[in-house]
Order: sequence, then C-alpha cells, then structure tokens
Amino acid sequence: MAKKYIHELRNWPGFTWDSKALAPLLSDVRLRQGLLVGKMRGYGLASRWTATLKVLTEETIKSSAIEGVKLDPENVRSSLARRLGLEVGGLTAHKDRTVDGVVEMMLDATQQFSKPLTRERLFDWHAHLFPGVRTTRDKFRVGAWRDDSQGPMQVVSGPVGRHKVHYEAPAADRVESEMRRFLAWFDGNEQEDPLLKAAIAHLWFVTIHPFEDGNGRIGRAIAEMCLARSDASAQRFYSMSSQILEERKGYYEVLEKTQAGSLDITEWLTWFLECLGRAIEQSNQITSSALEKELFWKDLKQKKVSLNDRQTKVLNKLFSGLEGKLTREKWMKLTKASSRTALRDIEDLIALGVIEQEEAGGRSTSYRLKKIVEQKSPEGQ
Repeated sequence: MAKKYIHELRNWPGFTWDSKALAPLLSDVRLRQGLLVGKMRGYGLASRWTATLKVLTEETIKSSAIEGVKLDPENVRSSLARRLGLEVGGLTAHKDRTVDGVVEMMLDATQQFSKPLTRERLFDWHAHLFPGVRTTRDKFRVGAWRDDSQGPMQVVSGPVGRHKVHYEAPAADRVESEMRRFLAWFDGNEQEDPLLKAAIAHLWFVTIHPFEDGNGRIGRAIAEMCLARSDASAQRFYSMSSQILEERKGYYEVLEKTQAGSLDITEWLTWFLECLGRAIEQSNQITSSALEKELFWKDLKQKKVSLNDRQTKVLNKLFSGLEGKLTREKWMKLTKASSRTALRDIEDLIALGVIEQEEAGGRSTSYRLKKIVEQKSPEGQ
C-alpha cells in the first residue's frame, strides 16, 4: 500500500498538538530566550550588532551547509557587514554573487521581520538563492512555483534505480492554493505562540515544498523571521540552523516521520523547541567569540598596528576556528606565501604580541592567538 502523507489527510492542514505536554518545555525555552536577550541588552549598541553579525554569519553558513552547500565564511561576513552598514576590522573578502544572494534573503527575513510575508517576497528570496538562473529554463524554475514538468517533487536518497523515497510533496497544481492558505495563516493568526508558530511554519512550508530547490533554506529563513518577531528585534543572538546542523540526522528523521504521520504534530514541536533551547544555550559561545574578536581588532586599531592582508586573513581564520594547528606550512597554504615570507609574517605578529608559539617546538612548531585584551563586562557596568 502506498504511503500516505499528511497533506493527503482530510483535515489538512488542521494541525493539533498536546498543549499540556508542551507547556513546561515551552516555558523553559521562553525563559532561556528572555534571559539571553536581556543579557545582550546590557551591552552597548555596537557590541550587540557585533554579536548579531556573528550570529547571522553562522545562521547563513549553517543553513546552506544543512543542504550540502558550502559558503566561504569571510565572504558571508563581509557581505552581511556591508549590507548592515557595520564597520568591521579585518575584512578582506571579495564580492560573491551566490553569497550576496543568500545574505539578501537572510537579511530580508530578519531585518524586515514585521513586514507581511507574500508570494512576491518568497519569489524574490528564491531568485536570490539562484542568481543568474533564468525562470525560462526548462529544468529549473527560479522565482516561481514548481511545475513538476520533470516528475513529482520527491525527497530521495540512494543511487538511481535503488533510491528510497522519503517524501513526496503535493502535486504542482495544488501549490498556488496551498501557499495562499499558508500565507494567510502566517500573517493572519496573531494568537499563536510565536515559538510554536516558528515550528509550525517551517514544517508547513517544507511539506508544501513549493519550489524546485531551496525549500529547506527558505523554510529555515521563515522560521528565523518568526523568531525575530518573537524577540521583537532585528538583532539576532542565537542561530537555530547551527544547532540543526549539529543534529541534522534527527532533524530529517523527525520531519520524515511527521510528514508520514497524523496531523498531531506534538513530536515535531517537541523536537523543534528542544533544538531551539540548545541553540540558545550555545549562543553564549557564539556571541562571546564575536565580542572577543571585535575587541581584538579595536585594540589593534587603537594601537595603530597595521597588518598586511596575509596576516589579517590568517587571524580571521583563527577566530573562526581554524581546523588543526597553525604551522608555518599551513600559513603558506592559506596565503600562498613562500616559507620565508610566512616566517616573517609570523615573527612580526609574535613581536606585536598578537600570537605566541605553543609549547611544542621543532618540526611540530605551531602558533595560537595571544589574548591582548581581556573581554570586558557589559558596557557601562
């Protein structure tokens, strides 16, 4: 017997859930959210935007990574900083159309969170994800609902011929009416708890799967828009996609189970809220590193220390979490510099007190950041 999906059920999309079972979890996540936002409001405006830049960079990179799309972190950070009008030290990245498009979508969702979500706005987001692709291409429609000309929209895995179908979306001729109903609910139902609404909106959107590609990234942007509304702020201090990437297997498993289940979505809401709670807990690490990085560059600027592009690039990599140890060989690879130039760059930074040699020497000589400033408590305190 063919598998039946929730969008085929008679009462679709009449979602239900166990409010009593969810109440303690919902209260706990709301408390964590409020404590984080309250703590961050204790910092000055510049520091809050520094943290926001870090979080939006993480959100943009990790949401794409969930779908196997790799974006350059410094290009993402540079694009976000330019569009937010932030002066940030150590930027060396160049413009990238693909990165700029993803950033445009993320900023529209989070900075313009109070504006209605419309069909045209979603088309713009989709076009941003795929810059340079025309809507007239036979095999891929951009900035338009899918038409299923290449067959039904399915989520599959495995080799051709032996692939497994995890999910099949509603037929293309239903998409227009399904999305009209979704958008009316999204901006019309003000009574829904904003955190539950984020979870429901993500599930509902990816179940319709209205586009040829990019549905996951747009669905997570919609959830971010809901979370920004719940915070009543364009400043973002936690990244849901970063946590989803950590728990990707569970994310896809609970989506698949929910989409092949009943309209009682308590299990999905529980998973989403628990994941969100962990994302908020992890935010302390993200925001702290962002503030530390900003203080670092500010300190160098005050001391009128001038670094070359190679040094700036490697220092940014160290702050972002360089894989493995920083050695002279890795410096040469990252900057395409000669052995002599790499050694001179490193020795200059050691003399400035910016980096230091780790304990092990000889062939395994490696270097790490030396904290030249202590992270300060909230401004004015």
